[in-house]
Amino acid sequence: MGDGDGRPAVVVRPAPRRHDDLFAAEVWAELAERFRIIDLTGDDPAADEAALEAALPEVFAIVGQPDLPRERVARAPRLRAVLNVEGNFLPNEDYEACFERGIHVLAAGPAFAQPVAEYALGLALDLARGISREDRAFRAGEEGRVPYGGGQGVLLRHADVGLVGFGNLGRALHPLLAPFQPTIRVFDPWLPPSVLRERGLVPAPLDETVARSQFLFVLATATAENHHLLGPRELALAPPGARLVLVSRAPVVDYDALLARVAAGHLLAAVDVWPREPLPPDHPARRLEGLVLSGHRAGGIPAAFREIGAMVRDDLVLLASGLPPVRLQPAARELIGRYRNRPVSTR
Repeated sequence: MGDGDGRPAVVVRPAPRRHDDLFAAEVWAELAERFRIIDLTGDDPAADEAALEAALPEVFAIVGQPDLPRERVARAPRLRAVLNVEGNFLPNEDYEACFERGIHVLAAGPAFAQPVAEYALGLALDLARGISREDRAFRAGEEGRVPYGGGQGVLLRHADVGLVGFGNLGRALHPLLAPFQPTIRVFDPWLPPSVLRERGLVPAPLDETVARSQFLFVLATATAENHHLLGPRELALAPPGARLVLVSRAPVVDYDALLARVAAGHLLAAVDVWPREPLPPDHPARRLEGLVLSGHRAGGIPAAFREIGAMVRDDLVLLASGLPPVRLQPAARELIGRYRNRPVSTR
């Protein structure tokens, strides 16, 4: 594998990011020592595409998410792994072709879990106490005059909390909530109740999770089954003054229904993901009180990108040693066709 020096060939094509966004200098140097790096992070996409095609017969691993149809996978007889540096399993790859060949398909979702969880906690505290609203009032010379949430702040401590989804994000958020000693109900149809109970969580149907939660965190990925999982009926179950935090995937929630509930004063919400990004300048959400706005910024921080680089390094070293990867998230054959993810803009 390689050009005769014995090192496995690794294509690095992390577009729209560059390798120096992901890899600290020492991590990149270690990779360059152990592998023959084919760095395709140039400014000419056509040239990078041609270089990828040329490298396919010898490549051991691909770092990034280029298009990988079946015929391209077939031209890579030595390929052992595709290490996607986004948090999604995108629909631009023939996963079945990879599964048939025993090629590991990995994604960087775990690297984003901690930053998103911390951001979600921050949004929940903002909704509880009106931090960003107080900031706006102070700047306008109106501090102390504008009531928040009907004039009532609430405590997260001992609150009833609901989690819709308990994957990477839910698992990262759970310990951050623990000091507040809440009761946490979880709806996740992909997990048996025993997995939740052994963590001290309360498994619950969706309706109960929504209806019993003063704070509701929407953490589920988008799938074929959960489009608008939280629609008008479900959102109407939320108790008056409930706080909803949405940091996972936009298709899980019916935005028209959500914004209507906020406008009517039934809910407060914080939203980091939107059906259309960037949100149009004239979108009514921009003028809606009771809504904390964020532009898909929960996870994309330098610490997360550098963690991706370290995870890629670790898993490549394991794979080259004949061991399975342990840090990135593997694609599950039973689930991959059910995801409905799209690339995240890096504008």
